[in-house]
Amino acid sequence: MPLPWEALIPFGLLTTMFAAAGTLLNTSKMAQNQGKRPRHNLDAWDDMMMDRDRRLTGHIRGQKSDTTPPPGFETSSKWYTESVE
Repeated sequence: MPLPWEALIPFGLLTTMFAAAGTLLNTSKMAQNQGKRPRHNLDAWDDMMMDRDRRLTGHIRGQKSDTTPPPGFETSSKWYTESVE
């Protein structure tokens, strides 16, 4: 059975477009996460740590090696904004 050569052009175009879309999506996600891979299966602890990192550095993926917190960090907790019932 001969190979239908005219079917290779659309197959090549489809393969190229899927590869380009996947590469651009991966690049976009990594750019949003400061060059790190996106996080999956987050639990409550991860959410709290990402919130702490955001308050410390301004980005949820940022981390600091300096042990002194920025000014205003001691009063930037979310617990002060919740209502007591």
